[in-house]
Parts: sequence; C-alpha cells; structure tokens
Amino acid sequence: MSNQVAPAVGLEMRGSVALLTLDDRPRKNAMSEALGDALQARVRALESDPTVRAVVLTGAGGAFSAGGDLAMLERLRSATRQESRLFMLSFYRRYLSIARLQVPTVSAIEGPAIGAGLCVAMACDLCVVDQDAKLALNFVQLGLHPGMGATHLTPLRVGPQRAAELLLTGRRFDGREAARLGLALEAVPAAEVLPRALALAEQIAAAAPLAVRALKARSLGLDPEALERALEREAEGQSESYASRDLGEGLAAAQGRRTAVFTGS
Repeated sequence: MSNQVAPAVGLEMRGSVALLTLDDRPRKNAMSEALGDALQARVRALESDPTVRAVVLTGAGGAFSAGGDLAMLERLRSATRQESRLFMLSFYRRYLSIARLQVPTVSAIEGPAIGAGLCVAMACDLCVVDQDAKLALNFVQLGLHPGMGATHLTPLRVGPQRAAELLLTGRRFDGREAARLGLALEAVPAAEVLPRALALAEQIAAAAPLAVRALKARSLGLDPEALERALEREAEGQSESYASRDLGEGLAAAQGRRTAVFTGS
C-alpha cells in the first residue's frame, strides 16, 4: 500500500480572512487534476460563507507551485485535439476558480512559481512575492503554447511589451524583478511573505465589506468574458502543441535537466 498523501488544499480561518494552502509537497505543488479539484472545492465553500472578507492563497513546503504536472502533459500527447482542448478548459477552470471569488484575494509566493503556477498567482488581486523566488512563464521552453490565462493575465499585470518578452522567451526572473515589473505588489524576504500577505488581507477585511465587494465586482476584478475568450484560444493552441514533436522534446529535456533542441515539427 502506498504511503503517498493525496494532494490537498488547506483552509485556515483567521478571523474574516481565509488562508488557502496548496499542498502537494513531494512535487512542489505541481498542478495536477487532484490539486485543482481540491482548490475548486475550497473556493466553492468560501463562496457560500458570508463571513469571509478576504482570501490569501499560498503553497506548502516552501514552494508556491512548480508548474504543470509533466506526467499529465505526456498523457495528453496521445489524446485527440478535441479531447485535449476540452480537458485543458476544464483544467484551467479548476484553478482559476480563485478569480471567481467576490472578495479580494492575495497570493503569497514563497519559492518557485513556474508556468501555470505563476498564472494562478496572477489571477489573484494582489501578490506578495519572495524576493529570491524563481519565477517563469516557461511554456515555450517546453514546446507548449501558454495556458492557464497566461496570455490575458500577463499583459494585464505588466503591459503588452513586457508580457510578450516574458511569454516569447520563457526566461526565469526573480521576485525583485516581478515587483519592479508590476507583476507583484511587493518583494520581501521569504520569511516575511505570508505575514505581509495576511496583513494586507486583514487591512482589506477591516474595510466596509459591501463597498469592497462592489469595487472588485465592478471595477478591479478580472473581466470574466475576456478571460474566457483567452482560455478558449489557449486551449486550442495547447491542443495543437500536444500533437507536436517539439513538446515531446521539451518534456524529455525538462526531465533530463538539459536544454531542449526544437525542430519546429
């Protein structure tokens, strides 16, 4: 019998602030179906709780999320285009359920936040990041079209030119640069990330709740229709990538910790 613990999302109430913690520590909170299901279930519970005034999202074990589950991506290479497109739409919606919350959300990034993991952090209203965090929107370095709302969220946070640079190169950057670019509100030492995020959430929770909810719903929140259009485009683009040899090369390179050599096929 396996002793492996199933991926989970912890919930801790701190007054009117809910702390959600992605928890699949052996895999640095890699984004799997199971972890997405757990997050979506927590979000649904919070949606029906009128006492919640703000939410903080973080990761367990010194990592926010190492990104997509490579084994899942490998499995999708054998799916049909339609199967993979529909799967990815459902997969995105699990994690981006965090953006549906009517109360403000704060992501607390300690350690790595890679690819789709960084996108989930960007889907929150505010972000506090570990100044030495390893960050990347590295989809193209795997041979994969960006997903998880990357093409909508990144321009929204950093502007179109810088978003294009980050998405087209897939390069790594740290928390200090994330704050300079506007992707994060603040970059602080790792030990201060969660306390600072909770302090922000507590400030928000102390403000007038009707006004705060209205501000998010009418002015500051993500445009759900624009995000959905981006997700449709991304799912289509990723379904094309799954059929490519380049994705196979990208996954093999990632697993072998080497530089991929892409052929455009």
